[in-house]
Amino acid sequence: MSARELIVLGTASQVPTRHRNHNGYLLRWDGEGLLFDPGEGTQRQMLRAGVAAHDIDRICVTHFHGDHSLGLAGVIQRINLDRVPHRVTAHYPASGQRFFERLRYATAYRETVALTEEPVAGDGALLARTPAYTLEAVRLSHPVESYGYRLIEPDGRRMLPERLAALGVRGPDIGRLQRDRALEIEGRTVAIEEVSEVRRGQRFAFIMDTRLCEGADALAQGCDLLVIESTFLDEDEALAVEYGHLTAGQAARLAAGAGVRHLVLTHFSQRYGDPSEFERQARDAGFEGELTVAQDLMTVALPKRR
Repeated sequence: MSARELIVLGTASQVPTRHRNHNGYLLRWDGEGLLFDPGEGTQRQMLRAGVAAHDIDRICVTHFHGDHSLGLAGVIQRINLDRVPHRVTAHYPASGQRFFERLRYATAYRETVALTEEPVAGDGALLARTPAYTLEAVRLSHPVESYGYRLIEPDGRRMLPERLAALGVRGPDIGRLQRDRALEIEGRTVAIEEVSEVRRGQRFAFIMDTRLCEGADALAQGCDLLVIESTFLDEDEALAVEYGHLTAGQAARLAAGAGVRHLVLTHFSQRYGDPSEFERQARDAGFEGELTVAQDLMTVALPKRR
């Protein structure tokens, strides 16, 4: 299996700071790259993080506020300048079609790559099904139409050495059994279900600007890695509700209730200078799993399989 990891390109919300660029996140998943919410400055952050335009297979935009989308123009032009040889697909709210087109064609350049547009509408949809994952979008609660994204790896099977040995399956026969799902051994048929158990597929979710809502809860359920906004600290919960955001405690309680294994908090308001306070409030809210307060240019690996 290829690397599965999140590269954080930016962690600021509406206003960048000296230490936080606008949003940008690249998920590497089995040789594919999914770029989420490329805000202003994403192309330069990619350079600093060692991410190339060739690494991008999909672009997923949650909504069309500038800190989540103003980097589209530069990223799309870089994809064309570098003549990325594979198809690149863009997902974004259909209600923001005019914004996407303005950003895609913000200036003159030569189009060399067939960028495929697959906007999202309604309550969300299944966007893609590949051998490595399914990608779905779910509607969130924000003043403008906003979606969260979720990847789910198909379930597989984990071979059990003691059962294989007991039934005399060894060596090359194990590979044949995995491929054919049944094998003749010493006059009897051994089915793969007899010597293996279900291996649950890994799950990743990306939740940006939203209040607490059913969509956010659905996206987070059972995730191995959840990237979620925590724009405000708990003492500013009234502001979070007013502007359609989450606090550190709200994000942590949502993750704890959903059984998230590794929680990544990001999208911080410029009013806060001490990131450790987000971690403290998340722990006080009851989240006991692995916790990361995101920093620009950090890499976060998906947890090992259960």
